[in-house]
Amino acid sequence: MTPAMLLPYRPVLGQPVLRRLLPGLATSALGDGLALVAVTWLALQLAPDGQRGTWTAFAVAAYTLPGAAGTVLLGRWLGGRSGAQLAGWDATVRAAALGAIPVAHLAGVLDVGLYVALLAVSSLLHPWGSAGRFTLVAELLPQRHHLAANALLGVFGQAATIVGPPLAGLLIAWVGAVWVIAVDAASFAVLAASYRLVVRDREAAAVRDRAAPAGAGPSRTSGFRIIARDRSLLGLLSLSFAFFFLFGPFYVAMPVHVTDELRASAGTLAAYYTAFGVGSLLGGLLTGHLRGWPLRTTLAGIVALFGAALLPLGLGAPIVLSLPAFALAGLVWAPYQPTATALFQRRAGTVDLPRVLAANGAVTVLAVPLGTMLGGPATALLGARPTLLACAVTILALGLAAATAAARPGPAARSTERTGPAGPHDPQTTDQPGPHDPPARVDVPDRVRPGAT
Repeated sequence: MTPAMLLPYRPVLGQPVLRRLLPGLATSALGDGLALVAVTWLALQLAPDGQRGTWTAFAVAAYTLPGAAGTVLLGRWLGGRSGAQLAGWDATVRAAALGAIPVAHLAGVLDVGLYVALLAVSSLLHPWGSAGRFTLVAELLPQRHHLAANALLGVFGQAATIVGPPLAGLLIAWVGAVWVIAVDAASFAVLAASYRLVVRDREAAAVRDRAAPAGAGPSRTSGFRIIARDRSLLGLLSLSFAFFFLFGPFYVAMPVHVTDELRASAGTLAAYYTAFGVGSLLGGLLTGHLRGWPLRTTLAGIVALFGAALLPLGLGAPIVLSLPAFALAGLVWAPYQPTATALFQRRAGTVDLPRVLAANGAVTVLAVPLGTMLGGPATALLGARPTLLACAVTILALGLAAATAAARPGPAARSTERTGPAGPHDPQTTDQPGPHDPPARVDVPDRVRPGAT
């Protein structure tokens, strides 16, 4: 990367706690990249003949969906915890549950039912862990650096989706899928140790100040109630759910379109996904440079441009046109989640932020699977290409509607924003509270404020 591209990320890399956590975060991201292939491959190996498709679907769902239940069921006990605690506990649970899979294999007791159950346990705290990472960003950095930090964390995942699957294929051929799962478990053990070693002293003080008796904390659904009271956050959650839901059918229609309508090979399908991954990696690197853009307008523009980039696929354009268009879709897709998270970080104080982000994660994690479930009957009824076109047009319309709403003044645009001790006091800004300042309500524009880096 060029020095100019790195400029927005220098304050993030210069923050001592984050700098020491980044290797562990990168390692766990690579583990998840390996799991993209290993989870389904091991399910195929363990499932009985004639039931492979069913059990593979169960395995994929178990690796993601139970986190939505964990958000509600564990909210009373986890809602008041710090960002580092939540992220560390999630990494510990994932390491233990995934590590139990090769242990059960060595003991000769691993079957597909136990495998799916352990995958479900591994994902139980995942929305809380994700919320914890971004809460820690809000705790450590001034607001103007949140977008760059969010984007940097996203870049790890985007790079892992490019490197992880081919590496997993090589390792599966060499040692078997169960040992790739073991590598994934080890990567989360590294991350758990990173949180334990890096933030131990810092968190000891935070726990003493904020600890509450079990059952006396916030209610299980407090994150949802906080979002419901803020029209801006409620609109953001609705936009994210609709966006991810409408993309879900692509996971069904895209392979059918490539194989049945284009008469192309699996290599062509892989080329589309690789192009999307490369585009998203570049988009993630560019996200930090959007820090002066208004957040709501940026999100609406991302959705609209993403829908427009998918139109060539739905219109049946030749591969020479649709492939770069899909790469452009990946480039546009990448900034969405960091930008949406920056808006949550901006509008929710650090005390409420873990609950709010976990509630957001619980809803959005359901969106793509629900959309994928819709993709099956839609593809059967309409055909693959018309389904792709319908999704592209609907996403484009969603983005234009969101842009219209963002441009229209209203209560959401005028509402105040609660800020708290969001991070170290920045001597270059006079409106940022310091680490010991009380929470305050201030009117600030809904944009990532540019500032010196």
